[in-house]
Amino acid sequence: MNGVAVIELALDPGFGSRIGQGIGAIALYAIVGLVLMVVGFYAIDFTTPGKLSALVRSGAPNAVIVTAAGLVSMAMIVVVAIYNAAGKLEEGLLMALIFGFVGIIVQVIAVRLLEWVTRLDIGRLIESEVFAPASVVVASAHVALGLVVAVAIS
Repeated sequence: MNGVAVIELALDPGFGSRIGQGIGAIALYAIVGLVLMVVGFYAIDFTTPGKLSALVRSGAPNAVIVTAAGLVSMAMIVVVAIYNAAGKLEEGLLMALIFGFVGIIVQVIAVRLLEWVTRLDIGRLIESEVFAPASVVVASAHVALGLVVAVAIS
């Protein structure tokens, strides 16, 4: 063939369809994950004094730490819900939404409880322009609760 090598792939007939379905599933899960992270962000914002988005934009270190931990926590919940759906797209999406919203509610309640138990003023903490070690405690509570909810899904 004039020095040109021809490579032939032996793919199953449904390969293209599976790829298309996989790309669609990725897009849908990404949308659900993004929605949950946005809702989680606003839940944290709503339940803490001050405007969280403005604090994060301004680089308030404690607000950034607490917000990042909340987003990581939401992602863990979504990932485990997807994993446990075992290829069933509709169930996985529904599980991610339901458990994601439950996770948001649990996190908000738990952080308020943590604030009460430790006597932390979360509003003042996240508004501070100086790093406060207590923000790591609040962030850890977010991540820990995300793990608890995620494991409870399985």
